[in-house]
Amino acid sequence: MSTAPDEPAGGWDALRAEAVAASAHAYAPYSRYRVGAAALVDDGRVVSGCNVENAAYGVALCAECGLVSQLHRTGGGRLTHFTCVDGQEQLIMPCGRCRQLLWENGGPDLLLLTRSGVRRMDEVLPDAFGADDLA
Repeated sequence: MSTAPDEPAGGWDALRAEAVAASAHAYAPYSRYRVGAAALVDDGRVVSGCNVENAAYGVALCAECGLVSQLHRTGGGRLTHFTCVDGQEQLIMPCGRCRQLLWENGGPDLLLLTRSGVRRMDEVLPDAFGADDLA
């Protein structure tokens, strides 16, 4: 079974299901706002993460942080497809910090499933700051 160029292997529904499963493991005792994220890696792996709150709010970790940590812990690579959901399984957008994190690990071609459809990373973070800016 082949997929459209903007659809991950297994389809967006399968990737979203991974994000939903990840959200069940969120540690959100303060806000009760559970988040799960999942992404396809260029070698076919699926990585995921959940949010982890902290009493010192500024050091809480977004789901994307755990996802990127798992990406590097399991061999690195580039993210190709990404989605994020809340505890009610609704699609949500990554925050600004996490958009930067996703740019670093997926680049401008990373595809995000959003409420308004599939968007490229360079659409959700135009004129991004990246490694080329440090050269």
